[in-house]
Amino acid sequence: MNRQRVLFLCNANSARSLMGEALLRHLAGDRFEAFSAGSEPDRPHELTLAALEKQGIAAEGLASKSLDDFAGERFAAVIVLCDKAQQACRDWRGSSDEHLYWDIRDPRLIDRPDAYAQALQEIRRRLTLWLASRGQDTRL
Repeated sequence: MNRQRVLFLCNANSARSLMGEALLRHLAGDRFEAFSAGSEPDRPHELTLAALEKQGIAAEGLASKSLDDFAGERFAAVIVLCDKAQQACRDWRGSSDEHLYWDIRDPRLIDRPDAYAQALQEIRRRLTLWLASRGQDTRL
């Protein structure tokens, strides 16, 4: 079975897009190949990795990558998780069948201990709905 390729994008590729990549692998990795990138990549934030681990979601192999690393590639869906990445996508030299924009608040800018857990929960909620709209069951 060919797995559909999905790319998650945010500014730094240190929190939200990495969460999306890890969550899609966790929920439907048998049907989708998940990737993530940033318009200005940094490195995975330790609180991102901790939030994933606390939820039992594998974080091994997650690394921040540049949007340019995926130039010329094709994806079934590109899911953009912030305004800055949305703007950078206009110039991206890749393609997708579906382009979604989910404005998830950057947990790095929220001074609350549960900011990363809340971002993860919001991405899980939207991803679960997206999978359901595609006729995909998920392990919740």
